[in-house]
Amino acid sequence: QVQLVESGGGSVQAGGSLRLSCGPSRYTCMGWFRQAPGKEREWVTSIQEGEQPIYAGSVKGRFTISQDNAKNSLYLQMTSLKPEDTAMYYCAGGGSVACFSLRPTDFHYWGQGTQVTVSS
Repeated sequence: QVQLVESGGGSVQAGGSLRLSCGPSRYTCMGWFRQAPGKEREWVTSIQEGEQPIYAGSVKGRFTISQDNAKNSLYLQMTSLKPEDTAMYYCAGGGSVACFSLRPTDFHYWGQGTQVTVSS
C-alpha cells in the first residue's frame, strides 16, 4: 500500500547531483532505501527527531537526508553520484524500531519509488 510519494529521480552523469523529495514526512522514523535490478532492497539512510541521521557506508559523505517539518517533506540530496548508485529509490516511514533495526519490514509505509540512473 503506497502511502508516501517520491519525486526528483532522473538520469545524470557520474559526478552529478540529484535531490529526491518525499511526503508526507510524518512518521517517527523516515528513511530512504534503494533497489537495483536483481538485488535486494538496501537501506541507504534514515532520520528521526532528536537523533543524528545515519548513512550506509557506500553513501556516507555523498548523500544527505533532511526534513522540512513546515512542508512535511523528506529530502535526499545526492552528490558525487556513481554508476553503482543506479537504482529505484524508495522513501519509507515507520516507528522508532525502524530506525533501530533498519530492516525494510519495520518500515510500514512506502512510496512507489523514483528511478535514479547514473551513467559513466
